[in-house]
Amino acid sequence: MTQQDRTAVQYHKMTETPIPRLILSLAAPTILSMLITSIYNLADTFFVGRISTSASGAVGVVSSLMAIIQALGFMLGHGSGTIISRRLGSQDTHAATRFASTSFFTALAFGVVLAVAGLATLLDFMMLLGSTETILPHACAYARPILLAAPLMISSLVMNNILRYEGKANLAMVGLVTGGLLNIALDPLFMFGLGLGTAGAGIATALSQTISFGILLYMFLRGKTVSQFRLSAVTREPREFLQILAGGAPSFGRQGLNSIGGMLLNLAARSYGDAAVAGMSIVTRIFMFILSVAIGVGQGLQPVASFNYGARKYHRVRQAAVFTLKAAFVLLVALIAVCWWKDEALIRLFRDDPEVTAVALPAFRYQCFAVLLQPVIVVANMTFQSVGKAGRATFLACCRQGVCFIPLILVLPRVLGLVGVELCQPIADALTFFISLPFLLAFLRQLEQMDKAEASHAPAQL
Repeated sequence: MTQQDRTAVQYHKMTETPIPRLILSLAAPTILSMLITSIYNLADTFFVGRISTSASGAVGVVSSLMAIIQALGFMLGHGSGTIISRRLGSQDTHAATRFASTSFFTALAFGVVLAVAGLATLLDFMMLLGSTETILPHACAYARPILLAAPLMISSLVMNNILRYEGKANLAMVGLVTGGLLNIALDPLFMFGLGLGTAGAGIATALSQTISFGILLYMFLRGKTVSQFRLSAVTREPREFLQILAGGAPSFGRQGLNSIGGMLLNLAARSYGDAAVAGMSIVTRIFMFILSVAIGVGQGLQPVASFNYGARKYHRVRQAAVFTLKAAFVLLVALIAVCWWKDEALIRLFRDDPEVTAVALPAFRYQCFAVLLQPVIVVANMTFQSVGKAGRATFLACCRQGVCFIPLILVLPRVLGLVGVELCQPIADALTFFISLPFLLAFLRQLEQMDKAEASHAPAQL
């Protein structure tokens, strides 16, 4: 099959397949990828928790570093991916290769800068991310190999997102799932079999992510994608580079603020000792797993919204957003019901320490209620980002961990003590829901109007 034939087949699939079947077919591998990624994060938490409470706290500290890596990777991956998908929707394959190449090689460069800067200031960097003196040795040992692998980790996120936006979620899943499963297997081998302790968890993560990078790169080099990586195709137009950054700004804001929010959470919790840092870290990791389902369904929406918006099929964009809302809510209700039933046992699974449980259990229960608001937050943010409404998407992306969370984490612990630390995220989620809902409802109405205008051959613009 020629490249032109593959492009035509993909165009037909993305613009003609019934919305529920299309989103579920794209969301299923993405959800699996997200779950495996979350499971290996939980595996790190589980195995590191076997060492000590201080080591368990190191997982929370290094989570903020991982959020920085993800912020850069998602910014470039989503930024280029939304453009690539819309260009493929308008059947412009040359532009797809240009934006893919630019984001991939930029990711490698950003990763090198982060690795050099992070390793050169490692002790201060970990303290900045919220480490205590007793957690510090574990945090440094865990973070060092991850920083070394940062260029490949950022580039892997770019490749994963480009594959998703091309509608090839199955290929993206192969790389991520392989790396995740390998990480789970290597954690106990390196940590306990080879006696490397916390450093073993970092080495397992770095090695598994390197292999994931190799698998994803193979997909592009073997011509399984429409867009290709060529150094000669990297754009020389500042305007196009700025388009990638603007398109990825919501992801950078979301993940970057996750890092800042995690750092401030660690700083607030460390006033109450290592057990508080460990407890909040465990709750955060558990809800990363639960939220991965909603995010996975949302990522199934993204290529559908982008492609059909580019093809001017606005009714399909609206149908996709509404279906994703319903599907994500049903899945989250089922997950929360199971986790609530065994909440204390779930927390003790990661660190069987009464002091840790005393902190984590109330925070877990508060967050269970708030997580049911996530479908609206996720769909609003991902829809705007996918159709190129970067301003609205960036604002909404910055609400949860920035506009809402940061003031709360700076104020509530001073007023309510440890309870304030536990309540910050649920309250931030509720506020973000009430901010996001009017934006989403207004845009769904606008899509309906645009579709009517398109049908009457009088295109409307927002």
